[in-house]
Amino acid sequence: MAEHYASVIVSAPASQVYALFTHFNDFPKFMRFVKEVTYHDDRRSHWVVQVLGRNYEWNAVNEDWIPDQQVGWRSIAGLKNTGKVKFRALGSNRTMVDVYISYSPPSGVLGMLGENLGVNSYFETMLQQELNNFARMVEEAPSGALDPMSSHYLFHDNSAVRTQTVTKRQQEAMEHDPMMSVEALAERETKIQSEREQKRKAEQERESEFQRKSEVERKATEELHLQLAQEAERRRQEEEQIRQALLARSQQRTVPDPAYNTLGGRGAAMDRTSLGERDALRPRYPDYHQDPMTSRQPRAKKTVKLDLDEQDEKFESPWFLSIRGSAPTTPPEPPPTSP
Repeated sequence: MAEHYASVIVSAPASQVYALFTHFNDFPKFMRFVKEVTYHDDRRSHWVVQVLGRNYEWNAVNEDWIPDQQVGWRSIAGLKNTGKVKFRALGSNRTMVDVYISYSPPSGVLGMLGENLGVNSYFETMLQQELNNFARMVEEAPSGALDPMSSHYLFHDNSAVRTQTVTKRQQEAMEHDPMMSVEALAERETKIQSEREQKRKAEQERESEFQRKSEVERKATEELHLQLAQEAERRRQEEEQIRQALLARSQQRTVPDPAYNTLGGRGAAMDRTSLGERDALRPRYPDYHQDPMTSRQPRAKKTVKLDLDEQDEKFESPWFLSIRGSAPTTPPEPPPTSP
């Protein structure tokens, strides 16, 4: 048996993709090579597919169905074939659809020879095209739709129904379908036109909103660039003013102050004193009243007050008196002692 495989990613939830795929009788409305899918009952169906200008028919029975995950079938009459279609959720709004088909080429050895000479690749190309048609049908259906008749992709120019290449049984089945009546098709077309008009208006509104936001952003960018340019010009002018001020100051000729800018320092123009300019206004030695040897020693942390009499307190050292400029006085004689 020849085996073929095709896959496609559909932008819809897995449950919706599964529900839309199980409407086999709607396949000729959006597929090109499927010419007929009619039901015998809820499990058996009749299929007609055209390959290289030749129609192949078989009766199939459903098997190995898992809700929202897998559908399967096998032929019970006509072209021998089996197949499975698996649905794998890739996210909340993306589904991978994998199709596996195995069939026995017709006419025995001649059919196998034709399979090896190019029918194999042609069938895989045809299978991929029909799977792409299914994906587009689902994506052009309203969100959450479970009936292919709500899709805008039905009856496109290459579909079997539009090219009027469906079988007579398929045509009769569609005539008995209430949704295929003239009134239902006219209502469907009106609804599709209304939805297209709404979609067009929504796209125009989105485009207008996008242009408005783009214009606001453009104006804001231009205003920012203008502010930056003005700030740069203001800084340049300030720097130029500072440079000009420094240049003018460097070129300005100042008159020397007689007290501060003359040769010899600040007090060069003042009357000279014996101890200099400021030394006559403050004592050179703040601790001049102390002994020169004790004045260099650190002060005692605690002062001990001695009990001295009045005469001892009035006694002054010769060094202190020399500083003061008065003659030393002789200490009083001790009182005479009695014999």
